[in-house]
Amino acid sequence: MTIDQAVAVEDILEGLFRDLDGEVHGTTVIQGEPGTGKTVIATYLLKLLADIAKSKPDDEQDADSIFSDYFTDGYRELLKNFTFGLVVPQQSLRKTLQQVFTRTPGLSPAQVLTPFQVGESDVSWDLLIVDEAHRLNLRANQSSGSLNRKFIDINEKLYGVDDQSKTQLDWIRSRSSNQILLLDPMQSVRPADLPTQFVHALIDGAKSAKRYYPLTTQMRVKAGEDYVGYVRNVLRPGSTDDGLMAVEPRKFHEYDIRFFDDLGEMHDAIRARDAEFGLARLVAGYAWEWKSKKDKSANDIELDGQSLQWNRTDKDWINSPTSLDEVGSIHTVQGYDLNYAGVIIGNDLRYDREAGRLRVDLDQYFDTKGKENNPKLGKTYSDEDILRFVTNVYTVLLTRGIQGTYLYVCDPDLRERLRPFFG
Repeated sequence: MTIDQAVAVEDILEGLFRDLDGEVHGTTVIQGEPGTGKTVIATYLLKLLADIAKSKPDDEQDADSIFSDYFTDGYRELLKNFTFGLVVPQQSLRKTLQQVFTRTPGLSPAQVLTPFQVGESDVSWDLLIVDEAHRLNLRANQSSGSLNRKFIDINEKLYGVDDQSKTQLDWIRSRSSNQILLLDPMQSVRPADLPTQFVHALIDGAKSAKRYYPLTTQMRVKAGEDYVGYVRNVLRPGSTDDGLMAVEPRKFHEYDIRFFDDLGEMHDAIRARDAEFGLARLVAGYAWEWKSKKDKSANDIELDGQSLQWNRTDKDWINSPTSLDEVGSIHTVQGYDLNYAGVIIGNDLRYDREAGRLRVDLDQYFDTKGKENNPKLGKTYSDEDILRFVTNVYTVLLTRGIQGTYLYVCDPDLRERLRPFFG
């Protein structure tokens, strides 16, 4: 772990044991940009708690471990019958973490949970850690009628009535004594996600309670944390040319950034990087219909003579055998690391030359849940709201690559506007 990760884990452990001893309950927030290792902290902390709980007085501990002082009778007693789980909103990442827990002594894949499993359960956990907590849902139209029904049933079970103001975070708080939320408000990609102002209120509350831990060390992108901020500034929604001019085009010399004008050439380059390093994939914004979901022989993305399909699975797609020949969506790559990402920016994001700013093209944005209003809560989302979600999507995609990022842009005006920044 990095120094700030180790410090966060030690401080959280100390606070958790203090709370357990005093029977105090609370919510801790860990905030970090893409690649700062939020998921690493979650899995490390749960493994550490499992190891402390099962340790015995005569166990020989590593004297060099900064956590060796916690392997004592007093801490073991506090963890007696201690229950914990990891809540993961995204299906693809959840499947991968279940596999990690299967291979990790002391942990079980059954401890990796959906928000719905938490709400439906009769279990009360001592600790629930939520990865990508910004992706927890408000009451909103779900992807299926059965999930809409579950939302109602869980609310009625927990609160006696279907209180539409309740969120999946409320379920987690109702079902656990302590919560640790791993989040980044700028990675919210759908209107049903916890609102940005709500997430910032969580952060402010954690700061006031001294339960807030920021992660700053960039573990993923070799270009460092400057690259993540650079991408966010370049794609800042609402920024006019006057604002963008303040962002100087940069070269990240240890990071492989390339701008492509031909999709076939970019795919060939991604294949070459995959043969050399592994884990190189094409990813894209949701700017094409998902025809192959119903017709397995249909192509979804056709550009420059290339015919490609979206990801054939939404569970652990990156490690699936056909992923190199497919294009991953935001919902299959958020939370993952790649060695190289080949990012396709579709026509859902355009550059308005006359206004000198980015704009969203809703007709070319095919994520229905990504632009859906919320009549249950009386919420209507403007083009500017959707633009923020779309730019968040592309910021996430452009910060997946450890070794490098390749970029192809569909809209001609946007292509020329972005070329100096990524060329």
